[in-house]
Amino acid sequence: MYRLLSGVLVGLLFAASTSATQASIDAEALFGKNCLACHDGGAPKAPHVVMLQLMSPESILDAMSSGVMKAQSAQLTAEEHIAIAEYLGGRPLGQEQLAVSNFCSKGVEQSPGTSVTSWGMGDTNPRSIPGSLSGIGRENVATLTLKWAYAFPGATRARSQPTVHRGVIYTGTQDGRVYAIDHETGCTHWVYPADAEVRSSVSVHEAGDEGEVTLYFGDFNGKVYALNGATGTLIWKSDVQDHPDVTITGSPKLHEDTLYVPMSSREWATAADPSYACCTFRGGVVAFDRHTGAIRWKNHVVGNEPVATGEKTARGVEILAPSGAPVWNTPAIDAKRGVLYVGTGEAYSSPAHGASNAVVAFDLRTGERRWVHQALAGDAWNMSCNLEQRDNCPVEDGPDFDIGAATILHRDREGNDRLLAGQKSGDVFALDPSAEGKLLWKTKVGRGGFYGGVHWGMAVDPQRDVLYAPIADTDINDRFKGQRRPGLYALDIQTGEVLWESPTAASCVEGAPAGCDPGLSAAVTATDGVVFAGSLDGFLRAYDSETGAVIWEYNTARQFNSVSGVEGYGGAIESDGPVLLDGSLLINSGYLWGGRMPGNVLLHFSVEQQ
Repeated sequence: MYRLLSGVLVGLLFAASTSATQASIDAEALFGKNCLACHDGGAPKAPHVVMLQLMSPESILDAMSSGVMKAQSAQLTAEEHIAIAEYLGGRPLGQEQLAVSNFCSKGVEQSPGTSVTSWGMGDTNPRSIPGSLSGIGRENVATLTLKWAYAFPGATRARSQPTVHRGVIYTGTQDGRVYAIDHETGCTHWVYPADAEVRSSVSVHEAGDEGEVTLYFGDFNGKVYALNGATGTLIWKSDVQDHPDVTITGSPKLHEDTLYVPMSSREWATAADPSYACCTFRGGVVAFDRHTGAIRWKNHVVGNEPVATGEKTARGVEILAPSGAPVWNTPAIDAKRGVLYVGTGEAYSSPAHGASNAVVAFDLRTGERRWVHQALAGDAWNMSCNLEQRDNCPVEDGPDFDIGAATILHRDREGNDRLLAGQKSGDVFALDPSAEGKLLWKTKVGRGGFYGGVHWGMAVDPQRDVLYAPIADTDINDRFKGQRRPGLYALDIQTGEVLWESPTAASCVEGAPAGCDPGLSAAVTATDGVVFAGSLDGFLRAYDSETGAVIWEYNTARQFNSVSGVEGYGGAIESDGPVLLDGSLLINSGYLWGGRMPGNVLLHFSVEQQ
């Protein structure tokens, strides 16, 4: 999970708000004087500032004006209430009422063309598109130019990697809306309001004689949805029915008639409350019937229910274990063996469970846990570790080196299956899926850090047996020693040998925006001869797949004239990677979290047609 610094960094976390109210009131100082002592872990049950970041300014204002914080906020004026709400919410009040204005004149019309229907670009998460389908290669990548920019209202981050089917783009947003956007023109076909932020990609399925399209996705509160792709109307809505803090970060994976949904959580932040009995979440996967939304099976990474360990915090609160091991990546499907694979995160309480920081195999049909390969033992951490009041901090105190990147199942040129994984530690490794995850090789590529090492996703070149690993090596504080090595790395899948490395340029010079960082944290995408990677400084780059040389780049951290009628601006490229098809490239830009540069745009580039 993300390791954030204490509340003194709130100003960096929420620096995007630009309202007139804040121009005349120092909201940061106001919050620090009146609120921070309680919301930095000092008051039992007071949500930490990290949790406040996930709330809208409207809900924060309501809490101060007429809700649970009314008494505590009574000494503040109405204008000061607004300033604090906008400061924490990261945007002006009422912005959520803004709407796009470019609705299409005609409804969704199915057209021929390439489809990218899942986050991993296939059951096995290769994150690669053949050149015959992508339409992009060494010969034309330099001609990529911006075709249109689509700005999302009320957003300071854009992190739902788009999927595309028959000329329609589907994507979720920070305020919970899901959009159907015309691939050619950028006009809006329809908008569906989910209950909470949609971080995951939308999985697309076409079936029936008339090609009915159904969309599947999850939201931040653990709800799972099926929509009609043509109209955006709800078919069913279900729930993972798990922990109160459960959330869906990784993208659900649709295979045959089952939707497999990974379960992550926000309990790592809830543990900042010194009166909270930490911890009880235990990661896992839920399988839904794609037709009805009924749960077919659910299984947890941590198999045992957490129980009191006999240890207590300094305040006498019970410590519960085992816990943690969130799954915040999309599963890889192994149809031949009848299993799926996921990577897990750190434990939340001591002792760290044996399935934390691990690759776990679940039976596709029953959910039975087949095997576990733990990459790093003894890693337990939660938000309490970053506070002065460290009541719930496990004795291990990290290092918080999740396997956050989706695993990749690859068959090499000799016919051997390899399960590939990358870790926030900067390690990349291969397992033998036919031998219960036996380690084949492990290569240290980066130094590691809270945003990686390897953070969100790698890609393969299936023709050359090459794995492309992005390294962030973020430098939030001085915990991790050694030289940072941010950049893109190519590894031989059979041996783990590093074939080439391409360090990122030192773009964050004096005068660069706050939050600028050259690291590659977002997932990467490969096609014939080219690998695309976006960086935390906002640059999107194309690398020659044989040499690692940068052969095209574009700085997305700028303002854009948006086709949606909403003011558009880019920032950090984080979480999700480029989508390639039919000579076009789609990429999100903007990620207000942990001090990163905010933004709200989906960008569409296209190559020059011959």
